[in-house]
Amino acid sequence: MKIEKDTVVTVSARILDGKGKLLDDGKTARAYLHGGYGNTLQGIEVALENQEKGFSTTLTLQPSLAFGERDESLVTSIPKSQFPPGVKVGGQLEGHDDQGRRQLFTVVKIKGDKVLLDGNHPLAGEDLNITLKVLDVRAATAEEIQHGHAHGAHGHHH
Repeated sequence: MKIEKDTVVTVSARILDGKGKLLDDGKTARAYLHGGYGNTLQGIEVALENQEKGFSTTLTLQPSLAFGERDESLVTSIPKSQFPPGVKVGGQLEGHDDQGRRQLFTVVKIKGDKVLLDGNHPLAGEDLNITLKVLDVRAATAEEIQHGHAHGAHGHHH
């Protein structure tokens, strides 16, 4: 079966950042619903379109096809007095962007009475080197299509 819209694809993915640091060893299989549902990186969907079980490839994804470019407008500071106790550098806080959408912020620095927060994904602006192997391809169920994600083994469980 070919990978196309509304197929569930199970892959292994060994991922390195642009500096060669191992981010994922690829030993855990993951399933996603293919076809623009936002369940995997756009660059992975492009590379796997029309491929079949057993296909493998190594690709370098530029930020536009991975986690996007860094957006410095997502870096902000708040007074330490508004900062929840117990969260440390590297921790994450949930907030909202200018349009009211949920946004995760990573605590970058605590200095004096200011806390520096970054709303960018930690890998924004990074190239990713990914070695993919397609382990399985199947037709998605009507429920998976309705929910917009894979269910069952290696996918989402309700």
